[in-house]
Amino acid sequence: MIVVAIVGAGIGRSHLAGYRRLPDMFSVRALCDLDTERAKKVVGLTKITVTDDLEAVLADPDIDLIDICLPPHLHADVSIRALGAGKHVICEKPLACSLAEVDQIEKAAAAAEKSVFPVFQYRYGPGLARLRHLIASGIAGKPLVASLETHWNRGGDYYAIPWRGTWAGEKGGAILSHAIHAHDLLCQIFGPVERVEAMLATRVNPIETEDCAAIALRHACGALATSSITLGAAADTSRLRFVFEGLTAESGRSAYEPAADIWTFTARAPIRQAAIDAALTATPDTAVGFQGYLDAVHAALSGNPGREVTLADGRHSIALATAIYDSARQERAVSLPLHADHPLYASWLPDRTGPGASR
Repeated sequence: MIVVAIVGAGIGRSHLAGYRRLPDMFSVRALCDLDTERAKKVVGLTKITVTDDLEAVLADPDIDLIDICLPPHLHADVSIRALGAGKHVICEKPLACSLAEVDQIEKAAAAAEKSVFPVFQYRYGPGLARLRHLIASGIAGKPLVASLETHWNRGGDYYAIPWRGTWAGEKGGAILSHAIHAHDLLCQIFGPVERVEAMLATRVNPIETEDCAAIALRHACGALATSSITLGAAADTSRLRFVFEGLTAESGRSAYEPAADIWTFTARAPIRQAAIDAALTATPDTAVGFQGYLDAVHAALSGNPGREVTLADGRHSIALATAIYDSARQERAVSLPLHADHPLYASWLPDRTGPGASR
């Protein structure tokens, strides 16, 4: 049984729902939020302690894991403090706001001998489990191209929260807060990105950060991908299409649980469709979203790693965001991996507001 404290009652509400589906694995001891009235509404009639005292939470010897659900600019600092207190860490996306911060988290985790799990719950569900099974079985074959659509609707109500849409509070726009999930799924299927070329724009909302993007990516395996992003769509839609030499895999349109949606797997050579269908019958259903994510965290902390989101995954997501911002501002392709000598290693924030600002 892993004892948890959730810090932040916003998205923390969804995390709590995930823990409640796994009562034999996790016990939520506390919910910490400056707005204690909001936190009380989240926990309802339970024995979960509501507090606004983060130091007391970190000092509690019975708590094993700190689940950080705060605005992005607080992620690295609270993660490092939690690790220093001897706790494992779950941290909402983005894990950090620079590669320098990620490296600081890595050092703190190594010193504490504790684990950090970035939150990418979109990975978990039967659709992607089936695709991974087809890849592992060899039926999919060589990856060729992919296309991603993160077409969501975000307007005045969403940006009424003061830190959103700002470089100071959110540290980025649609790249960092919305499409980061699709990019994580892309990299899980095709592997790391080695080259990216991006165009970013603010076309939908009167905000500082980007809300539209068109991105081209090349993976280390040779596969190519495109990512189309907007916060000005009529409805929230996430759509993924992966083309392999042996089949094409297509998701549905679910914005928030793409791995749980209905996927189609179509053989390039119709004679191979029966083999695909037969392989899919052997793929077990998996838990969806936060439940699947937390189940993988529990397995890792219990000595059975392999399905969890790792700190290395979190670092690659931050490196990709850094490269995207660098590419858009320089109007040229940027190669990965990025190292400590990269100009945006310490921060991708612009010298002036706006997604096209120079460094």
